Amino acid sequence: MENGNLYKTLLDSLSEGIFIVDRNRLITYWNKGAEGLTGYNTAETVGQCCHGDIFTYVDGQGTNVCEKECLALKSITTGQPYSMEVYARHKGGHRVPILIRTAPIKGHDGQIIGAVEEFRDNSSKIEFTHKIEEIERCALLDPLTGVMKKFGLEMNLKSVFGVIHRYGWSYGIYFIDIDEFKTTNEAYGREVGDNILKMVARTLLNSVRAVDIVGRWGGEEFLVIAANIREDHLYSLANKIRILVERSALSVGTKAFGVTVSVCATMIRPNDTINSLLKRIDQLMEHNKTTGKNCVSVKLDV
Repeated sequence: MENGNLYKTLLDSLSEGIFIVDRNRLITYWNKGAEGLTGYNTAETVGQCCHGDIFTYVDGQGTNVCEKECLALKSITTGQPYSMEVYARHKGGHRVPILIRTAPIKGHDGQIIGAVEEFRDNSSKIEFTHKIEEIERCALLDPLTGVMKKFGLEMNLKSVFGVIHRYGWSYGIYFIDIDEFKTTNEAYGREVGDNILKMVARTLLNSVRAVDIVGRWGGEEFLVIAANIREDHLYSLANKIRILVERSALSVGTKAFGVTVSVCATMIRPNDTINSLLKRIDQLMEHNKTTGKNCVSVKLDV
């Protein structure tokens, strides 16, 4: 077997796409792997310019990479290898995530006569990235209500202390407890209870600003971390939350279920820890229990 045929057989056995261009960027070789990844066969590619309509590589923002920076041309010009993550256009019309690597090809005299480009399916990395994002999202968001989990709230509280010490920003924290939720849950069933939790969560999200953090502390308890809020505004926001929840209603058939919440609020002090902050909130909630449901308790610094 001649060396040329041997090399062709070896290259065609690879799962990676391999093609070769001359100094004018005309494709002179196209292997089976390239055909499998793009849908284009040798007859459709050999003799064509690599920056023509076949590829039109784009990046994640949709920018045409071939027009902006052709890696094959860079390898020919500089004699150096290059790599990049791009999206190639498949013959079927869809985009395929690929990792491309280019390297210069030298002749017997040491002069660069073209470039070789290897590209491989990068979808596994894309899928892995998406899975990591999904895992992170699931780790931080409560699957029932869609607001932040307790773990995410604790992470944000830790970062809040750093912001307070570094920039002197003010933060308020609100603890919201659904009144007599267990009684409602037992009387009407878990489905109604779950829908009430979702209703309250959505009302909380709509009660605060986009910069504020809403989360489910556990069970029927929610927490709001409000950024850059003044002490004299603590009560007004807490009461707003209480009123909007009270005016909300869950429709189930011909019935409408309403709930109330008890809200307590306090400023996060520079010398606070999570433990001291939660202790103060517990004291406020104990005060709420003595005054009844559907009420607001605020602890101001004096």
